Amino acid sequence: MSRTRYFLVGATFLGVLAALAVAERFLTLQVTAQQKSAVQAPRFEVDPFWPKPLPNHWLLGSTIGVDVDAQDHVWIVHRSSATLDNNEKGAEANPPIAECCKGAPPVLEFDQAGNMLHAWGGPKSAPGLGDWPESNHGITIDGKGNVWVAGNGGNDGTVLKLTKEGKLIKQFGFEYANAGSNDTWAFRQPAKIFVDDAKNEAYISDGYGNHRVIVIDAETGAFKRMWGAYGNKPSDENLGRYNPTAPPAQQFRNPVHCAMLAKDNMLYVCDRVNDRIQVFTPEGKFVKEAFFAKNTLGAGSAWDIAFSKDAAQKYIYMADGQNAKVYIIDRQSLALLTSFGDGGRQPGQFFGTHSIAVDSKGNIYTTETYEGKRVQRFNYKGLGPVQKENQGVVWPAKSN
Repeated sequence: MSRTRYFLVGATFLGVLAALAVAERFLTLQVTAQQKSAVQAPRFEVDPFWPKPLPNHWLLGSTIGVDVDAQDHVWIVHRSSATLDNNEKGAEANPPIAECCKGAPPVLEFDQAGNMLHAWGGPKSAPGLGDWPESNHGITIDGKGNVWVAGNGGNDGTVLKLTKEGKLIKQFGFEYANAGSNDTWAFRQPAKIFVDDAKNEAYISDGYGNHRVIVIDAETGAFKRMWGAYGNKPSDENLGRYNPTAPPAQQFRNPVHCAMLAKDNMLYVCDRVNDRIQVFTPEGKFVKEAFFAKNTLGAGSAWDIAFSKDAAQKYIYMADGQNAKVYIIDRQSLALLTSFGDGGRQPGQFFGTHSIAVDSKGNIYTTETYEGKRVQRFNYKGLGPVQKENQGVVWPAKSN
């Protein structure tokens, strides 16, 4: 009798312990979920109807640059016919083999409704355009409305500054320059430009041939300063293939893909194949770094960045072309909050997410290289709690 009683008491005690363990686990999960949902991040939905179809049977080639001007007009640069299949550009054949299609001019301007307003640029032989790049790469609109274009072709060593109508203002550098990472007279396959209007300086991520950030006077092109990773003197040493388990490389790998200055004068540099963002003062003093999708090989994860439009620029939006995503990052801590996107051809999916920009309303614009060949808009939907590490395709919510 007593033996039975002891057994029942013991079983009851074990049952209570099990129930307490389950309750504790439930509370832990609940607290974790509450903590996670307390983290706020911007939310977006793809706009599947932006932009409108191009006129003249025009097609986009690999689309490798995007920026937004003071009027909220969206500018892109692409590689046009050079990256179109012969069957795609049948109307360009001599004689034409079809009614459609042909490559659009390299530089296109869109309004907020998605209408194409202007198109111009290239090819290299076009009069009045300087040494137009062999391979267009990167577009920036400065505070005066000037258009800056770079190029990463094998012989590209120039940066062009043009009017909004496509007239050359000034050419910086020289074609066929073959400049090294410590030369100050030209560039080597530069990727992108950022213009600091207040100081009239241009930061050039240089780039596909060189391993540096270089700063020039935005009017004269006079050299000011340059640096490599961690603020080191740039080096053209061959670092070999990226190894995610090795100590961090002390130099940038190719390409140095972006250099963007925030309002607080912190410069963020995309060291693409090293899967990292490095932060510097405008003088090139290293401040901090963070790795993203550190095991990414191939073309790397850190392709391009843009800042949110709040006064503090609280968030970084980073394009990751290898993993087909856009990351949302806390700018001060460099902590990854969430991401959206997936590989594919449908709206909201990506193939070669190359460049990114933000308009005054907080909407994001992305371009896609390789066979992606398009620009997309993601409408800003305000702040919301972070629910998922990756949101996948941010398709518009169904309307009632």
